[in-house]
Amino acid sequence: MSALFSDVPEKTTRAVEKSETAISGSGQVGRKGGWGMNKKKQIIGGPLEIGGRVLSLSRAIRAGDFVYLTGQIPMKNGVPMTDGSVEDQTRAVLDDITATLAEAGCVRDDVIKAMVWLRDRSDFAGFNAVYGEYFPIEPPIRSAVVSDLLVDARVEVEVVAYRPLDNA
Repeated sequence: MSALFSDVPEKTTRAVEKSETAISGSGQVGRKGGWGMNKKKQIIGGPLEIGGRVLSLSRAIRAGDFVYLTGQIPMKNGVPMTDGSVEDQTRAVLDDITATLAEAGCVRDDVIKAMVWLRDRSDFAGFNAVYGEYFPIEPPIRSAVVSDLLVDARVEVEVVAYRPLDNA
C-alpha cells in the first residue's frame, strides 16, 4: 500500500479500476492506479492455527501476479517446533512454504524475495546451507536479521512469489 494511505484502516479500502481515485478516511485523495491491480486479493490456504488457536492473519494472499506468504516458523504436529537444530527447523519452514506455494499454484522457483529472522547470529551458517539446498539455482533476493522471535524457534522465513495469473 502506498505511504499516502498508510494511516487508513484496512477495512476502508476497496478494489477499484486503475483510473479511479480513492479518498481515505482522513480525506486524503490519491490515485490507486499505482497499486497495479484491479481485482480483489485472494486468500490462499485455510485458517492458520497454532496450538489449537486460530490466528488473525492469512497464510498467504495472491494480489495480481504476486503471492505473499506470512512469516513461517517451524511447526510440528500443529505446534511451534522449539527443539532440533537450525537445519531441522529451516527444513520444516521451507517444506511448509513449499506446500503453501503449491496451494497458490506456485513453485519455489517463483520466489523472488525472502525475509529471514534468526534467533542467533551463530545459526546463519546452518540456515544458509539448508536454504541453498532449497534454492540452488537463481535464488531469490534475501534479507536476514537477528531478532528475538515471538516464539522459541530458531528461524522464521517470509517469502514473496511472482507467477502471472495466466501461468498459474
